[in-house]
Amino acid sequence: MDIHIVSSIDSSEFTHLTRTLSKSTVVGLDAEWKPVRSQRSTFPTVTLLQLACQIGDDSAGWDESVVFLLDLSSLPLPSIWEWIKDVLVSPDILKLGFKFKQDLIYLSSTFRAQGGNPGFDKVEPYMDITNIYKFLQHKQGKKISKDTKSLSAICEEILGLHLSKELQCSDWSHRPLTEEQIRYAATDAHCLLGIFKIFQAKVIKEGPLCNHVNEQHQSNVSLGLKGILEMPGCENKLVGRKFCNALDIVQATASSEECERIARGVEVIRKTKPMDESLWKIVRKYGEKLFLRESDRNPKASRRKGKRRSSVVVCEEKQLENYGDWQGPPPWDISLGGDGCPKFLCDVMVEGLAKHLRCVGVDAAVPHSRKPEPRLSSHQSLEDGANRSSIQGEEGAFNPRCQAIETPVSDKESDI
Repeated sequence: MDIHIVSSIDSSEFTHLTRTLSKSTVVGLDAEWKPVRSQRSTFPTVTLLQLACQIGDDSAGWDESVVFLLDLSSLPLPSIWEWIKDVLVSPDILKLGFKFKQDLIYLSSTFRAQGGNPGFDKVEPYMDITNIYKFLQHKQGKKISKDTKSLSAICEEILGLHLSKELQCSDWSHRPLTEEQIRYAATDAHCLLGIFKIFQAKVIKEGPLCNHVNEQHQSNVSLGLKGILEMPGCENKLVGRKFCNALDIVQATASSEECERIARGVEVIRKTKPMDESLWKIVRKYGEKLFLRESDRNPKASRRKGKRRSSVVVCEEKQLENYGDWQGPPPWDISLGGDGCPKFLCDVMVEGLAKHLRCVGVDAAVPHSRKPEPRLSSHQSLEDGANRSSIQGEEGAFNPRCQAIETPVSDKESDI
């Protein structure tokens, strides 16, 4: 990969970025931020924005691309807000992302807090990699799972590429970034182009999507620019082509300062290269619009934490109902003949809890049978030792003598 870190708007890397975007029609987007593990009233601050730009036409390979890492902790956000907004809504650039809505929420919040601007509220045209993956699965005749696969799993299956996610929750606010962080951030955005390239080839191979495209353009080629703009359902490709023609005419006849000024104005209007016919048709048929509602701008309390708190209350009620006001030392207490070391037996409903308990040095085991009777669990508990308590899920009884351990959850929507 050709990777460039952009940390200043006066740098050659930023100039290279703007020139590359003017020739790119497909861009992969991703963002990174420092995880916040405690309960918060604000969104995390995005410190890195990745743009993987596809260069060339349909014949170019997906590896002919450039990845830019925008260091938002160094760049003046008010100076680049309008530029990024134009990229996100440019009709000539198809944006790719993997569950990018959360990234957009955090990115918008970062610019509002530090840039004094309204942030960002939409990305269009846009395509989510999860929908592309489902399309490819459907075309291969495979059963589409309701569960969303992680980006690493999709890359493994579609590209045969192992995408390590070990650095996803690293400290992205620390500078300088390590070589591993740079490689990870660039790969996350770069792989989106590879997945889309396979999808694009599949769609073009089917044929009907691009039939009669040239004939439709030829039928309108004699119309003037005004006529095209007044047509119902005016096509962006045609408008872009007419702007190109207009620019060529103005530049060819420019013989005064006024003509040169007009030529520069047309060049500003046509900031990006128009999409080719095949890509334009794909966008028209499969493209999406990513919008943020007003409610998305305000942080919400974690739903998972809310569920956990409510489940604890339910468990406590069950304890009082089933066992009464149980009081006294735990069964592993030395005064009761125990060895002071707690031991737990977790049934299949909370089998994962046993792994976490062992990770923190607590003796935990799982039943011999996958679906044991409550009596069998109690019997195994007694066989393993008098100090082992039984933990069962919602379908079984909850032993009030055990302690619940809550594992931390990453703030970023996990794609591991």
